[in-house]
Amino acid sequence: MKEKLLISACLLGHNCKYNGGNNYTPLVEELKAKYDLIPVCPEAFGLLPIPHEPSERVGERVLSKSGKDVTAAFQKGAEKTLTIARAENVKLAVLKERSPSCGCGSIYDGTFTGTVAPGNGVAAELLAADGVRIYGESRIAELLEKK
Repeated sequence: MKEKLLISACLLGHNCKYNGGNNYTPLVEELKAKYDLIPVCPEAFGLLPIPHEPSERVGERVLSKSGKDVTAAFQKGAEKTLTIARAENVKLAVLKERSPSCGCGSIYDGTFTGTVAPGNGVAAELLAADGVRIYGESRIAELLEKK
């Protein structure tokens, strides 16, 4: 039986990115042989439309590029993602780097200039606090070498 791995759906090629596209990462195909992948999209779970205006984290809030506070949608999506992780007894996740939902360790800084700063996305923060070990897509090779 394969270990379960939560994964950002956009990395698998699902068109759930804020702009309606995806962040397909070919290396995820190798993960399928080793892990039981459980796709999640906290932004879709938070009922944000696809596409939607880009958003970035500013302190504890998440704001859209036009300044709308979308924190509640991001929190709702993060909670749904955590519910799935707990129900599936997931201990590992591969999440989209720099995302206001899924970024772990670094996220866009809230200026909408592409500047990256230390921090975590709302869902990544909630999952990590619950003991889920988070990997960004640039670290997939580490999971493939694991065990």
